[in-house]
Amino acid sequence: MSAPAAKVSKKELNSNHDGADEISDKEQQEAIEHIDEVQNEIDRLNEQASEEILKVEQKYNKLRQPFFQKRSELIAKIPNFWVTTFVNHPQVSALLGEEDEEALHYLTRVEVTEFEDIKSGYRIDFYFDENPYFENKMLSKEFHLNESGDPSSKSSEIKWKSGKDLTKRSSQTQNKASRKRQHEEPESFFTWFTDHSDAGADELGKVIKDDIWPNPLQYYLVPDMDDEEGEGEEEDDDDEEEEGLEDIDEEGG
Repeated sequence: MSAPAAKVSKKELNSNHDGADEISDKEQQEAIEHIDEVQNEIDRLNEQASEEILKVEQKYNKLRQPFFQKRSELIAKIPNFWVTTFVNHPQVSALLGEEDEEALHYLTRVEVTEFEDIKSGYRIDFYFDENPYFENKMLSKEFHLNESGDPSSKSSEIKWKSGKDLTKRSSQTQNKASRKRQHEEPESFFTWFTDHSDAGADELGKVIKDDIWPNPLQYYLVPDMDDEEGEGEEEDDDDEEEEGLEDIDEEGG
């Protein structure tokens, strides 16, 4: 096995290039200083671009508000729109237990509000009809960036009705044989309102704000996989019946 190649210094590299002009240490230092000056200009432009982009985002965020309001009014005419949307979303659905789904059937409206400078945070509001689980008509969760840039969050306190606190479900409730899902029930969706441990890594908040809120209709219209599987099974049965009839015809012939 050959010995590893020895490291070559910059000076040796420069001296090894035949015909190459030798660059003095002074010239090299000057080049580095000029690169730094150019980089500072690039950074300045990037910062300026960020400020311009923020202004554009603020402008169009205001322009979108009447359309969000109109969309909310139309969604209100569709029963169970939001629970269907959440159940059809792969990431949100994974957080929903059977009782969470039952509670979310009373969810009538969802709104996402970005704060004035956008970068400082946002708020998600959930509006509910009268329901057997809690007294609140609205539940909110806010995400903020403080002056030092550290993320934090705060939310409504859920006023649970007696014996209906879904965040304290017993293992007996979670292991009911009658539940829809065969896998172990996840922690309640509503624990999200009490979890402020790591606001910067709050995936559910980001999913609702950046994925669901811009276009919830795409998830509401996702076809029910159970229905598709049922249709597929019926088609397979029809094909088998047709093949069986063909075999009988051939035998008869």
